[in-house]
Amino acid sequence: VRLVESGGGFVQAGDSLKLSCTASVLSFDLYAMGWFRQAPGKEREFVMAIVSTAGRTAHADSVKGRFTISRDPAKNAVHLQMNSLKPEDSAIYYCAAAGLYYDNYVPYCENDFDSWGKGTQGNVSS
Repeated sequence: VRLVESGGGFVQAGDSLKLSCTASVLSFDLYAMGWFRQAPGKEREFVMAIVSTAGRTAHADSVKGRFTISRDPAKNAVHLQMNSLKPEDSAIYYCAAAGLYYDNYVPYCENDFDSWGKGTQGNVSS
């Protein structure tokens, strides 16, 4: 699965950014899609994920109430809407796809995902 992220940029605290990821895959609906991020000097961390079944999602506590994730099956795309951004949200954001996962489970561990994009940079200034 080839994943291409877009939408990163430079914003101020309190602003919004919308990241998009397009997947080159035939059966997009079968994949769980996720977003991770990595700030300088830190390990990559989970942000949000979504599965097709009933649109179930998972999120990191740090983004609760500020970020939302959605899918666009017609475009094989997943979006991450980031509102009320903080400087600590500055990171490279990676899109990931999981081809296998258990029912009633939303993947959120790095090892759950088997395909990764190259990332898009999001910078938030104070």
